[in-house]
Amino acid sequence: MTTYQVIAKRWARGWELHIDGVGVTQSSTLGEAEGMVRDYVAATLDVPEDSFNVTITPQVGAGLDSAAEAVRQATRAAAEAVRQAAEQTRSVARQLKDRGLSGRDIAAILKISPQRVSQLLNRSKAG
Repeated sequence: MTTYQVIAKRWARGWELHIDGVGVTQSSTLGEAEGMVRDYVAATLDVPEDSFNVTITPQVGAGLDSAAEAVRQATRAAAEAVRQAAEQTRSVARQLKDRGLSGRDIAAILKISPQRVSQLLNRSKAG
């Protein structure tokens, strides 16, 4: 499936949407941008609106583009750290349970609620 790369540039009335290899259209907000790009590409190339992907990269300048990217990277890294911590917590909870510890003792050791221990143990059985 074709992916159209779009650079969204801020201007007085909203956003100019520069569609690589296709042309330029506009939207009032970034929230409307993908729909406007889909309309434009579909009409210009005579293809269905759902027959391609759209990747929009906003550009606002003044160093904010790189700052926004740094925030997105930090957010992704934090989400991955949370996923890894949950996986480790599930593994240790299972090992403690296999050693005969009660859910309440596991909760005390891991500093989580007994309900969370139950969720983790049930999930590790299903997974």
